[in-house]
Amino acid sequence: MNKILSNTKGDRWIWLIVILLSVISLLAVYSAIGTLAYKRGVGAESILMKHLAMIIGGIALMYISHKLDYRYYRGISKLLMIITLPLLLYTLLFGSHVNDASRWIAIPGTGLSFQTSDLAKLALITYLARTLSLKQENIKDVKQSFIPIMGAVCLVFILIALANLSTALMLFGVSILLLIIGRISIKQIATVCLAGSILLAGVVFLGPRHKTYASRIHAFMHPEVANPDKSYQSDHAKIAIATGGIFGKGVGRSDEINYLPEAYSDEIYAIIIEEYGLIGGLVLIGIYLFLLYRCIKIVTKAPKAFGALLAAGLSFSLTIQAFANMAVAVGLGPVTGIPLPLVSMGGTSILFTSVAFGIILSVSRDIDEPKKVIVGEIREVAV
Repeated sequence: MNKILSNTKGDRWIWLIVILLSVISLLAVYSAIGTLAYKRGVGAESILMKHLAMIIGGIALMYISHKLDYRYYRGISKLLMIITLPLLLYTLLFGSHVNDASRWIAIPGTGLSFQTSDLAKLALITYLARTLSLKQENIKDVKQSFIPIMGAVCLVFILIALANLSTALMLFGVSILLLIIGRISIKQIATVCLAGSILLAGVVFLGPRHKTYASRIHAFMHPEVANPDKSYQSDHAKIAIATGGIFGKGVGRSDEINYLPEAYSDEIYAIIIEEYGLIGGLVLIGIYLFLLYRCIKIVTKAPKAFGALLAAGLSFSLTIQAFANMAVAVGLGPVTGIPLPLVSMGGTSILFTSVAFGIILSVSRDIDEPKKVIVGEIREVAV
């Protein structure tokens, strides 16, 4: 154990954040899976053990990915895109359908499935970081720089948006932030936004899930006249939050877990507030804000453009997803299927999130290690 701890590098605060979120996840998921366990005819402990196994597996993947030099991910960024695009298309055509959406691919022989959009986040962010860092000298060149970037962003956006609009919008927003950091001109960024808006309009009004999107937006904008079936999830999330008070009902005393669909995943923040109160909800917000702060420090200190862009993209993706999930839970946005990073019971999404954390830690290692080398050189000269 001591050997493992001594080999963990990078920002220690991020390691602590991961441990805190994992503990919060175990407590919250155990409280929220009672109904799920009943439906499956199994004990809650067996589901919790599977979730614990995913968390342990995620931490192991984070450890491995943080030990790799982050420049390795630049080398495989094109390969990730080549793998991701066909997988996204395959998911749309032949993926598993859940809640009228084809977002998952089953992993043969494991009983597990994963959302290809999770892989697409890593692939697109690493590809953009690589392309922007390599093209800095001719970043204004339309043919060499802008067209490959715009093509990748728009293609990934449309392939995800047809089945998972909320995730596609978040990834598109992260991509725009990376373009801004990468010194793409305002005119070119406006062009990307215009293309994204046209694709968005096509998905919302003509896509295969346009009726679902319309009903969710209508239920959010007009809750007083919405069909009770359409606002059921958001209504019970609000009840959970309203009854939690300042200090909450106590661990395992949630009433809304019996009514909230996906209480252990999409609406877990509402359950946390119900059991731990406003204090618990604010503490969780503070953890994610502190995570963003630590990641921004890494971005500003990263010695290489690729590392800075990579850490920025992944950290923005994680924190935007977290605040989008919490915003939906408290009624500030229409219902989506976005999990709370490292807290929701999300299966393989925990693994992909852990890899993202590991890559951020790998970038932070590059900040600390040069200092050690310089100190060592000074000592040698002194001797």
